[in-house]
Amino acid sequence: MLRALGAALALGLTMTGSAGQAETTRSLLDFEDLRGWAEDDHAAALDAFLETCPDLEAPDWSALCAFAQTEGDEDPRRFFELFFRPVLIEDGRPALFTGYYEPELDGARRRTPRFRYPLYRTPPELTRNAPWLTRQEIATSGILEGRGLEIAWVDDPVELFFLQVQGSGRIRLQDGSLIRVGYGAGNGHPYRSVGRELVRRGVYEPYQVSAQVIRNWVRRNPAEGRDLLFHNPSYVFFREVTEVPADRGPLGAMNRSVTPLRTVAVDPAHVPLGAPVWIEKDGQTPMRRLMIAQDTGSAIKGAQRADIFFGTGAEAGRRAGRLRDPGRMVVLMPIQRAYAMLPEPLQ
Repeated sequence: MLRALGAALALGLTMTGSAGQAETTRSLLDFEDLRGWAEDDHAAALDAFLETCPDLEAPDWSALCAFAQTEGDEDPRRFFELFFRPVLIEDGRPALFTGYYEPELDGARRRTPRFRYPLYRTPPELTRNAPWLTRQEIATSGILEGRGLEIAWVDDPVELFFLQVQGSGRIRLQDGSLIRVGYGAGNGHPYRSVGRELVRRGVYEPYQVSAQVIRNWVRRNPAEGRDLLFHNPSYVFFREVTEVPADRGPLGAMNRSVTPLRTVAVDPAHVPLGAPVWIEKDGQTPMRRLMIAQDTGSAIKGAQRADIFFGTGAEAGRRAGRLRDPGRMVVLMPIQRAYAMLPEPLQ
C-alpha cells in the first residue's frame, strides 16, 4: 500500500540556514524504521491528536482530522500509517528530551498564618514596552500588597517559585476544590537558571542538579535560598483559567488541554503544532511512544529538542525533573507534505 511507496527511502533534504547556523536536513523514513512502533498504544495517541486537530486550518490537516473523528478509531495504527510519513528533521544539534509538569499547590482564597505567599494578577501599570521591577524588587518593595491583586495564597514559597517557572498550575483549596492558574504576563526580565547558579557557586556538579535538589537546598538554607531565588529576576503574574475544567489537563500552546505522556512541547520553527511526533527517548528509562506536538516553551529550541508533559502534581514533577536524555524525534507529516520535501531531481 502507501507505505511501500517509500520503502528503503533515506533521502535527505538540506535547507541552508542563516549565517552561523547549522543546516537543517529532512529525511523521509518508513514506519519500520521507528523503534518500538508496533508496540505502542496508537489509540491513546489518536485521542490526543483529536484534542487539537479540529483547530488545524490547512486543508490536508483538516481532511485528516475529519477522517480521524469518524473512522480513525477503527484501526488507529493503520490511520497513522496510511495517511502520514515519518520525517526526521535535524539541525546539527544533538537530541535532548526534558520533562515538564503542572504543579499542584495547597492554598486558600484568603491569607492565613499558614497560607501567606500570594499569587498575583498582572498589575495595571505593567507594560510590554519595558522591563518592570525584578523578582527581588517586587518581593522587598511591597508594591503589590493591599491592592486586591491576589488570586490565592499558598504555603510554600519554593513551590510558588517553581509554579512561576512552569507558568501554570493548580491550587487545591482546603475544601477539595481546585483553582487553575495560567500565565498572565511577565515582568520583562529574562529567566536565569538557579540550578546553573548553584553549579557556579560550587555547591553541586552539573549532573547533580535537579528541581528536587534545588528545592531541598533552598529549604535547608533559608537565607541563602532566598538569595538564590532572587538570582532569577524573571517574575510571572497569573490569570485564573476558567475556560477549561480544573480536573482536565492544563492548556497548551494550542489553547487546548494537554495530555500526560502524550503531549510534547516542541520548537514550532521546526515542528508544526498539532503534528504527531514519534519519540525515541534513550537514557535510564527508554521511551518509545507516539505523542502530539501541542505545546511550546521558551527553552525548547531546535529540531531535536522536546519537552515531555508528565501530568499534574508532585510525582509528575519528580519524574519530569529527573529527565535529561538523548534519543531521536521523528515528525509524522501528511503524506503529500512529506513527499513535497524531496529535493528537485538533478537536471
